Amino acid sequence: MKEKSGLVVFWKNYDRKAVLRYAQEADELGYHSFWMPEGWAYEAFSLLAEIAVHTKNIQLGTGVVNVFSRSPGLMAMQAATLDEISEGRFLLGLGTSGAKVIEGLHGVPYKKPLTRLRQYIRVVQTLIAGGRLSDAQVDLWDLRHFKLEMTPVRDRIPIYCACLNDKAVRMVGELADGWMPTFWPYEQMDRGRALLAEGARLSGRNVDDITISPFTTVIPMPDQEMSYDSARKILSFYIGGMGVYYHALLSRMGFEADCDRVRDLYTANKRDEAAAAVSPALLDALVIAGEPDFCRTRLQLWREHGVELPILGLPTDLGPDICSMYLQMMAPAA
Repeated sequence: MKEKSGLVVFWKNYDRKAVLRYAQEADELGYHSFWMPEGWAYEAFSLLAEIAVHTKNIQLGTGVVNVFSRSPGLMAMQAATLDEISEGRFLLGLGTSGAKVIEGLHGVPYKKPLTRLRQYIRVVQTLIAGGRLSDAQVDLWDLRHFKLEMTPVRDRIPIYCACLNDKAVRMVGELADGWMPTFWPYEQMDRGRALLAEGARLSGRNVDDITISPFTTVIPMPDQEMSYDSARKILSFYIGGMGVYYHALLSRMGFEADCDRVRDLYTANKRDEAAAAVSPALLDALVIAGEPDFCRTRLQLWREHGVELPILGLPTDLGPDICSMYLQMMAPAA
């Protein structure tokens, strides 16, 4: 069976024309999918539409867009439109984001995020399947008897969700098609799969039908310690500077003392010390770094622990030559 790997690009300092070239190269190299995040820069659907008309086989996903800044009806319309433009290659990656972005950028109250995500999925799936909103069984909105006045190219567009807490992961198993955890220790992926299975049973589904697709940090460099230095900065930012999500997740996974040290230093504005405090155990659990051959072998180990579709972070900030080398080094094996 052919291995599957996806790619995700960072949304800051985004070079639109360069990323289009990377997507075309990834298409030629046989990558499964190319994912576009959305923060407070470019809008994801327009970028993916441009990539869609310049690629042939690679699947194209939002990785991820939030469920507050667009109505669920508009999201269904955008998803159906892009799926048609890409000839059935679209994947809808959804997340709840956080209060600072939703309220501070979009001006929308950040209320009941998991309930909203659940009902949002129901609305999108209902409309894509040709149903009417009155059939969606939701109560967050006063929706009328609307249906899409176009025929989607598929009656179900795969929905992937970026969720971390237990209740949310169960919801993914119940309703969605893929699970996109970030910084979930690969050796404990079975814990996530068990939660997915609990949710899948609620709707009579098989957990094997849900793709486990974590965002995966792979840093191939000749010097492993140099690679780890880069990884430490990334991890300290997520643990110390991205709210409570990642600290809480990793604490549940047995890394509470490590995370406390990193968070305390980071919030004290001791950023270098915080990065240095990221332990070898955390590094080994969350990132793949070192010589290219080591990275490829290590990625195979992650697959053996249940990672079906690793979504690799493409280092676009390092320029076209490095990106091209990265694409070729980490291309999925036949």
